[in-house]
Amino acid sequence: MLKLVFCLKRLPHLSRAEFQRYWRETHAPLVRSHAGALGIRRYVQLHTADDVVNDGLRASRGGPPAYDGVAELWWDSAEALGAAVVSPAGCAASTALLEDERRFIDLAASPLFVGEEHEIVEILASR
Repeated sequence: MLKLVFCLKRLPHLSRAEFQRYWRETHAPLVRSHAGALGIRRYVQLHTADDVVNDGLRASRGGPPAYDGVAELWWDSAEALGAAVVSPAGCAASTALLEDERRFIDLAASPLFVGEEHEIVEILASR
């Protein structure tokens, strides 16, 4: 499986709550509607919590401000992703998603990359 990770920063005029609500209630259904055309096997949103724990974690490492969320998308392979985005339906879907992302994501401040997971710890069900 190939995984795309998209670290999201909101546009400056949006609060984190507004950003996350739009992402979950408007953008997520749009992604779902285009998942077939893009060959997306799985889509997960991780919404950053406004929490003192996050502030403490960041401060303990001298890190930058947190992202507002992280999107994770999976494909069967790099070839499957490549084939999907060059198909007419995939091109149209990619365009629609990018147009919507411009409404709430600061794209210049939101890195994205693809990679492969290497599971190190798996929680085993107790017996």
